[in-house]
Amino acid sequence: MKYLKFKSSNEQVPIGKLVCVGRNYAAHVKELGNEVPEFPIIFLKPASNVIYSGESIVHPTYSNELHHEVELVLYIGETVKNANNEQAENAIQGYTVGLDMTLRDLQMEFKKKGDPWTLAKCFDTAAVLSDVVLKKDYSLRGDENISLMVNGITKQNSSIKNMIFSPVEIVKYISAKMTLEKGDLIFTGTPEGVSKVVPGDKIEAEIENIGKIKTQVIK
Repeated sequence: MKYLKFKSSNEQVPIGKLVCVGRNYAAHVKELGNEVPEFPIIFLKPASNVIYSGESIVHPTYSNELHHEVELVLYIGETVKNANNEQAENAIQGYTVGLDMTLRDLQMEFKKKGDPWTLAKCFDTAAVLSDVVLKKDYSLRGDENISLMVNGITKQNSSIKNMIFSPVEIVKYISAKMTLEKGDLIFTGTPEGVSKVVPGDKIEAEIENIGKIKTQVIK
């Protein structure tokens, strides 16, 4: 079982489900040749995929196209179902930086066949997290910078204000489809600039005032 790490709390909270939003930045939608969605596109990752800043991403041997995706991640701190705006806001009790590592070649192959993306998104070390900043310690402005570097070269650099669906909208939508519980994490999508990484690459990701991730890709 994996547990969340908090910046200002020693509370032991087991990680629940990782609910991920795809295509939530218009420029990223465009760079992959997709259409801007009318509703959030949702997929899941298991908690067993999680590693933390400082640990290494293991490149799966069955893919030649491992991509980085830096994302704002919402920490759900209470059970919520069919949330309204206020309930959705209250359920979001913290924030963290996340990497949604993606096997792009497998994803494209599955999409062509109309098959689920699961094996392109779910593999050991496919979800990297920084420590959670609790909302009581930091109130999200909504325009924080989000960025990622590979080997010191900036690859992704945007603002969370460019998200198509806001955190509250995302929680409302997801909670109408499935119950969200304490310990669940919501990955809110990545901005443009995703690119391939290979063993030996060093990745640094950051969201202003939220946190940083330092990791490397290994065989």
